Amino acid sequence: MKSIRARVPKALPTGARLVCADNTGAREVEIIAVKGYRGVRRRYPAAGVGDIIIVTVKKGSPEIRKQVHYAVIVRQRKEYRRPDGTRVKFEDNAAVITDPKGNPKGTEIRGAVAREAAERFTKIGSLASAII
Repeated sequence: MKSIRARVPKALPTGARLVCADNTGAREVEIIAVKGYRGVRRRYPAAGVGDIIIVTVKKGSPEIRKQVHYAVIVRQRKEYRRPDGTRVKFEDNAAVITDPKGNPKGTEIRGAVAREAAERFTKIGSLASAII
């Protein structure tokens, strides 16, 4: 089956705080930039499910805090529509800390992962407990 990526709304601007859904020691991260964002003058850079973002850890273990990391958004509250007509939304906004290429640093992912993120980053999809 050929996958067609849904047009996911960019619902998480810079400054948004997300739950960290992996076991790297981070509990809450804040978006400081969106990788590959090309926008309009004076518009806040924003990201959605499946996008690579640059984050800083706000809550978590001391060795991982106050550092800049890459992450991938795996869940967002804002509803989006898939090409088959189904609508998907999650109960929180969550990200997984990765390296610049999108390979996760942790060894497990808590909670569900959106299919759009799992298809784009296969390693995240293999670690996920549930793909929705």
